[in-house]
Amino acid sequence: MRMLVPPIVYRREIDRDIADFFNSHRQSSFRRAISALCRYYNVKLPRIEWFEYLDWGKTAGKTYEDGRIHLVHPSRWKRGRIYYTERLWVQMVYHEMGHYLLWTDAERKANVFARRMITGLRARPRRVRSVPASRSARRRAVVARAASRRAAVSSSASRRRRSRTAIARRAKGAKIRARKVRGIS
Repeated sequence: MRMLVPPIVYRREIDRDIADFFNSHRQSSFRRAISALCRYYNVKLPRIEWFEYLDWGKTAGKTYEDGRIHLVHPSRWKRGRIYYTERLWVQMVYHEMGHYLLWTDAERKANVFARRMITGLRARPRRVRSVPASRSARRRAVVARAASRRAAVSSSASRRRRSRTAIARRAKGAKIRARKVRGIS
């Protein structure tokens, strides 16, 4: 099945705005993403209503024939759920927009639309490692990294470390203060 989705640049922008809404709950980010998607497909904006839950928590979103979309708000999506992450919520939004845009043969096409919207978004660029040419140069690089790690660890440890006697004195002082508060001498 051929399906037209926005170019990767637009999809990344839309995805960034939806993810920003999930984290910050700024309505403007979500509106910007949905309007960009509707502008690309040349359709009017759907009426989106937010709910705490749908169908006793079984459904995350629902699209109606008249263009209304009911969605679970991200603040409620995150509450008390272990596996409901930002990515799942974003994919659910894409799925419901797929229903809105491609109403015929709704479920299959909505799934394909959601999958194609996220394809290629998180492609990580290859990291080029600079490898020293000679064995001695590699050895110098390893020694330098180890020395910098040791310096970082020792400077942070010296600031935080207290002697055992200082710890014991503090504990003893806390016990004495607690007795005085309770009225025991």
